[in-house]
Amino acid sequence: MAEPAFSICVYLGSRPGNNPLFTQAAQAVGRWIGEHRGQLVYGGGNSGLMGVLAQATKDAGGRVVGIIPRALVNKELANRACDELHIVQTMHERKAMMAERSDAFLAIPGGIGTLEELFEVWTWRQLGYHDKPIGVLDADGYYRQMLAFWSTRSRAASWATGRWNWSVWAVQCPNCWRRWCRKRVCPRARSRCAVSSERPAGV
Repeated sequence: MAEPAFSICVYLGSRPGNNPLFTQAAQAVGRWIGEHRGQLVYGGGNSGLMGVLAQATKDAGGRVVGIIPRALVNKELANRACDELHIVQTMHERKAMMAERSDAFLAIPGGIGTLEELFEVWTWRQLGYHDKPIGVLDADGYYRQMLAFWSTRSRAASWATGRWNWSVWAVQCPNCWRRWCRKRVCPRARSRCAVSSERPAGV
């Protein structure tokens, strides 16, 4: 397979949830990555939305990199069909490798682990460890209250002034996400490939 056009890390649930729109969002994201010769970097599981996303990416011709801690290999059903499956020792290793292998990050519906991963990579950007785009796909309003809370706190707290607008982009539907990805991720990947064969510095 040729070098992928871009590499995007997606954070999402290892369970399917009870809303079919979440599954549709995972399928749409994976399909878009594959159709645009991209590479998915994700948590390496084959259960829930994780499995849906990975399969949709593969079916559309994309490349899949899974990164999973050894302790979760059975719990999250490690996806042996990944083009690359990395079994690491700790969650810290998992998240660091996911960040290093990605040009951008996207969160779609998931549980506390998804939120933790999103906030950590967001914090790394705030602190200047990377400048990679971060997006939130607010499928069926899943993240609406969180985004509203953070927007309110950003306006109210002087330490957050001006940070929200450039740190995380929130989109409400797969079509909006596609536009975000074309604007934020693909130009960055083209620039990276034109300037250097090396990936941008990780964290």
